[in-house]
This record gives sequence, structure tokens and C-alpha cells, in this order.
Amino acid sequence: MPSPDSMKAMVLENPGGPLHLRQVPIPQPFPEQILLKVHACGVCRTDLHIVDQELTKPKLPLIPGHEIIGMVMKMGEKVEDFHLGERVGVPWLGHTCGKCLYCQRNQENLCDQPLFTGYTIDGGYAEYCVADQHYCFHIPEKYSNAEAAPLLCAGLIGYRTYRMIGEKVKNVGIYGFGAAAHIICQVAVYEGMKVYAFTRPGDTVAQKFARQLGAVWAGDSTTLPPQPLDAAMIFAPVGALIPEALRAVVKGGTVVSGGIHMSDIPSFPYSLLWEERIVRSVANLTRQDGEDLLNLAPKVPIKTIVQIFTLEEANKAMNNLREGRIEGAAILVMTE
Repeated sequence: MPSPDSMKAMVLENPGGPLHLRQVPIPQPFPEQILLKVHACGVCRTDLHIVDQELTKPKLPLIPGHEIIGMVMKMGEKVEDFHLGERVGVPWLGHTCGKCLYCQRNQENLCDQPLFTGYTIDGGYAEYCVADQHYCFHIPEKYSNAEAAPLLCAGLIGYRTYRMIGEKVKNVGIYGFGAAAHIICQVAVYEGMKVYAFTRPGDTVAQKFARQLGAVWAGDSTTLPPQPLDAAMIFAPVGALIPEALRAVVKGGTVVSGGIHMSDIPSFPYSLLWEERIVRSVANLTRQDGEDLLNLAPKVPIKTIVQIFTLEEANKAMNNLREGRIEGAAILVMTE
């Protein structure tokens, strides 16, 4: 019989293998931490990169998950930002050193000694988790637990990617129409842009989904759009999309890769990069990204499309995501 001091968690014991349902001790908060009863946790492609060994050196054994919505159950003695019973969101960036060059110049997403939720510290595929109060967010009341979870990574990384495309963008391409894309498409449409969505060749379901969310055109990632793009965002972890996006953007256009991992970029002619086209990446997020997106979300309003799984179905959810069978975002729901 489970101990009152233990909880259920899905645990990665060996990278490359499945997650295992285990009974583990409920973590206790340090002075700057809060203990959350997890209500919902998103299943992110980054979780796949960890399990599939594309992101190396995870903490082992590891409880994955970094799109966490939970209720504050206990607080360390130095916690001031939250109160008992409050609903809180926990993102990928779990802690920074505050001392390195990057932290000192407001680039905490590039910190030299960061900790990441569900990667180097345990995450939310569990009934409880702890988190640093300084890296948690207040969640808009508009959203249910499941609806809010994707905002914590798909939304945040997507939003950071979106803000890097530059100003005066009228026509924007989105390559890979998954969890991040379906959120950011709504933001771009809200701000008056025309969105052109690119999916896996022949994926008419995803193309229809993109048009339902406001895209003016949707087609295969190997084709050119009917209109040259001012900028493009890439959310699929496919390096071959970099030259495809460069072909689609105008002179001086920007291509932003929003993923934490991508397959190798193939060689391509310099002419695709010439004429001051820009290729750049996104690394992690800042707390300001989170505050800005969560303030904006109810105004758009962003509607997250979710598919619900139980905690015990985490492997199924990850397999469906791996195989491209998730429309919107997959969410593990523990309690509502």
C-alpha cells in the first residue's frame, strides 16, 4: 500500500527506453521553493529529445515534464511570491546562477549554470513536484489546467521565436504545425500578419488545422508559398527546412529556428543566404517572455487545442507525438 509520503511518477531510468510508473517520495521544498500538487503537465517534443537521447546527460533517474500546472501545497520559509492554494505554472527554465556574464546582462536564457525542469531537475510527470519560486508564473484564470499547460513551453518558446522574426513583418511562414505553431499562429493573426503554414508532405489534416486557426495558406514544407515571406519560424526538428525556408523569404528576411534540437542542416548554396538573409536560433526562455505571453494570451485570446492522457499513459502520449498523431498539444492530467 502506498505511503502517505509517496507519490506516483513516470520515471526515465535509461535513455532510449520507456518511462516506468514508480512510487517515489514526495519531494520537500527548500527555502526558496514551493511544493505543487500537479494538476496537468504538457508532453513536449523536448521530452522526446531527452528520452530518445538527442539531448544528452539528463539527470537519472528522471521525472520528465516542464509544462506544469499545479496548486501550491507547501512553501519554503523564504517564499514570498506565492501563497497556499494558488495555481502556478512551471516552465523549462528552472533556475539560473544570477552571476555569469549572461545573467548580468539580462540574458538569463543563456546562463552558464542553468537548471532545467524535467531534464536536470525532476519535472511534472508526477503527482507532486517542487519548483523555485522565482521561475514560476501566475496563470490567467481564463484557462483550465489542461488548456494552460501548453503555454508554459510550446507557448513560451514559440513566443520567443515569434519576437525574433523582426519588425514590419506582414507575411510569415511557420514550418512544422504542432503545439508551438498552433499557439503562435493565433498571435500572428491577432497582430495582423498573414500566416503561411508548412507541414509534412501530404499531411492534409495538419494543413486543415492551420487554416482553421487563421492561416491564409497551408501546404507541404517542400513547396514554395504563393507569396514571398518576410520571415519564417521553424518548429519541426528537421535541419533540411533551413534551406527550404531561406528559399521562401525575401531579401533581408529572417529564418528563426525555435527548437532545442534539430537534425543536421544540409549544405546549401550561398545564394540562399546572400542578400542579407538571417538564420538564428532560440535558446530556452526568459522570465520576461513568460510574463509577456501570459498577459497577452487572454487578450488574443489564445485557444490551446489539447488531447488528454492520464499520467499512466505518458508513454502512449509520447509515442503519438513522435509519430505526428497529436493535433495541438498532448497533456497528462492528474486532477482537475
